[in-house]
Amino acid sequence: MRNAIVRDVQKGRLGREDVCDAHPELLRAARNVGKPSGETCPICEATGTVEVTYVFGTRLPPGGRCPGSATELNRLRRRSEPVLCYDVEVCPDCAWHHLTRKYPAGGKREGQRTGRAL
Repeated sequence: MRNAIVRDVQKGRLGREDVCDAHPELLRAARNVGKPSGETCPICEATGTVEVTYVFGTRLPPGGRCPGSATELNRLRRRSEPVLCYDVEVCPDCAWHHLTRKYPAGGKREGQRTGRAL
């Protein structure tokens, strides 16, 4: 999907304004807590794309939580309530973004005790 969108921009089927439309909050997170991906932006060819993770679940803000450290992310992944994590590749220079991975985490796992006496 990512490569198809990039090809469409390169061939002129899509304009940069169609794909470089990251939400201001995603751009803020990219600039402040994003982890360098080591990749060049496929749209503007800037060298500073970053990966941002958002976590959504019960008792988290409606807009999700963007953990600022690996420790915070791991804590969210180990919650007793299930969460859904989204890894997004973002170019802070041109506002291009692409969902790279979505995965569930947290929740009770088989073999965990419920804390109730039998």
